[in-house]
Amino acid sequence: MEKEQNENIDNSISDEKGSKEDETEKSAENENNTDEEISVKSPEEKILEIEDKLARTLAEMENQRRRFEKEKEEAYEYGGFVFAKEALSLVDNLERSKNILESDEKLKNTEPLKKTLEHLDIIKKDLISIFTKNNIKPIESLNKKLDPNFHQAMMEIEDETKEPGTIVQEIQKGFTIKDRLLRPSLVGVSKKPENKDINNEQNKENSRK
Repeated sequence: MEKEQNENIDNSISDEKGSKEDETEKSAENENNTDEEISVKSPEEKILEIEDKLARTLAEMENQRRRFEKEKEEAYEYGGFVFAKEALSLVDNLERSKNILESDEKLKNTEPLKKTLEHLDIIKKDLISIFTKNNIKPIESLNKKLDPNFHQAMMEIEDETKEPGTIVQEIQKGFTIKDRLLRPSLVGVSKKPENKDINNEQNKENSRK
């Protein structure tokens, strides 16, 4: 009897274990099935995902290409900018040489001076022509209104015939390269003459006081 009871108890325990194991396996299978249902995407969704990734990749490639082109262009323009600025010293030196020769009392009104000045003018014109072909252009200044973007006022000159702020003297010619300022023109601008009569009267009144 005891053996039969023990055997019945063992069988019931094993049945309970078996049922628990079956339940565990079923729950695991249900979880796997749920994961599979979640991970599985329709063909349309997969196509949309691929198209999105492709569009992002193409956009990034286009941005990189634009950055490269911009950096390349800026490097080229910057190199040309520096060279052009250095080359302007040739024009300045020609102008200085011309002024020195013209102010030499021993050479004034002599034939050698005239020929030398003519040659200097030809060289200067050739330089300006070469600059122009490479988008380096002189800034027009004389009789123009002062523009801070292109001109730098160095002095004021009394002139009754000009409106105040008009450029009446060019000290150093300015240049642009493409749309950029290479260097500003150094200029003298007109101003209204002071009324000397009024100043004299004011000085007299001040002296009486």
